Amino acid sequence: MAHIKILIWACCLALSTSFAYGLGVNWGTQAAQTLHPSIIVQMLKDNKIDKVKLFDSDHWTVKHFAGTGIEVMLAIPNNQLGKFADDYDFAKEWVKNNVSTHLYKGGVDIKFVAVGNEPFLKSYNGSFIKSTFPALQNVQKALDSAGLGDKIKATIPQNADVYESGKGGPSEGDFRQDIRDLMQKICRFFKDNNAPFLVNIYPFLSLHENKHFPVEFAFFDSQSKAVHDNGVSYSNMFDANLDTLVVSLKKASCSGLKIIVGEIGWPTDGDLYGNVTLAKRFYSGFFKKMASKKGTPLYPGDIEYYLFSLTDENLKSVAPGSFERHWGIFKYDGQPKFAMDITGQGHEAMLHGAKNVKYLEKKWCILNKYADDIGKLPSSVQYACSRSDCTAMSYGGSCNKLDADGNVSYAFNMYYQMNAQDVEACVFDGLAQIVEKNPSVDSCEFPLGLESAGVRIGLDVMLNILVGLFLFLALL
Repeated sequence: MAHIKILIWACCLALSTSFAYGLGVNWGTQAAQTLHPSIIVQMLKDNKIDKVKLFDSDHWTVKHFAGTGIEVMLAIPNNQLGKFADDYDFAKEWVKNNVSTHLYKGGVDIKFVAVGNEPFLKSYNGSFIKSTFPALQNVQKALDSAGLGDKIKATIPQNADVYESGKGGPSEGDFRQDIRDLMQKICRFFKDNNAPFLVNIYPFLSLHENKHFPVEFAFFDSQSKAVHDNGVSYSNMFDANLDTLVVSLKKASCSGLKIIVGEIGWPTDGDLYGNVTLAKRFYSGFFKKMASKKGTPLYPGDIEYYLFSLTDENLKSVAPGSFERHWGIFKYDGQPKFAMDITGQGHEAMLHGAKNVKYLEKKWCILNKYADDIGKLPSSVQYACSRSDCTAMSYGGSCNKLDADGNVSYAFNMYYQMNAQDVEACVFDGLAQIVEKNPSVDSCEFPLGLESAGVRIGLDVMLNILVGLFLFLALL
């Protein structure tokens, strides 16, 4: 009998750790070389991650999710919002070509369409204020017209800066005054259409942007001094932030609206606080919280989350900080960075990395110490870094402790690898040389480039090619 009990306990444990509680991830492709979508699909399946949020609707990419059981969120970039806002027929055509075309037996499981991405960020200076809501309305109307409105909902991924609480706590939350009326209309539209409010919450950014922010409050391990607000106690920034949204929705007459966390994560490089140690601490607490399904004080119950992000992206803008290129739970090549337990059950292990990754040759570009014109080094390094990715050398980064020669070699190699090991990319006026010995030092990795994931030619590009060919033939 004792053996049977142990066997039952072991089976229950295996079942409890075999899935990730509906965990989703963001997959962005702003990188010099990206993994093939089929490799990404296999990574998600191997790690029991069943939802993916994209940042566009590229047909070639989306089709690889057909028949996988992975739920997909498509996206419309901010720079296209004007077209959708001004032309309903354009929205209908987009739904036909980018949504309906994937919905066949055994096709892609599309659940949401993200209209824009954080379009009301203060840094955008109101560029998308007028176009976002009309675009949202037209996309949902087009989905309804196609008979998909009950299954697929249009929403808007919003940054947490669309609401605020001033110097008070969550109980004083409200939408930002400059967009308050607009946000109220959007929220009511969501409620009328049974669509969710998608919000991106980053405890790391609160810590990064405010030197007075209490470090412990960014994590979930209850080491922070509790903050009390209107009879509610908060031990972490996430709970307080999301509850500020809950109060804001209530004031907008949108109580009960479903909230989905569209982005949450912690960077692993490029910043004093962006490192593997703190990322591991953050995720450990986060996954336990997610597994508990307790939500927040004002939003109890299960919450749907999308991690940001799946892999590092070495071409992302570094305007917010060097950490922007290091949000992935996997490296650029799909290999795990550190052990974690995405089920929140306390059984940490390395995630399943990407399979069948094709790297470029084992060659690196480094400083030629015997070069003649060393005086050109500063300008060469600046050139290499401005056209590649040297963020790991930032203060607090994994390559911040390289010596002078190491800094030069790192810059040269990144430029060389991100240019697909083109021989011409390792010249730098004779200051560089190609070697076959890996120059990585301790925690500072000199990465190899990846083979291209494939060529994707859009319809507009193809049309231009055909027109050019026609004109060329006409001249013969």
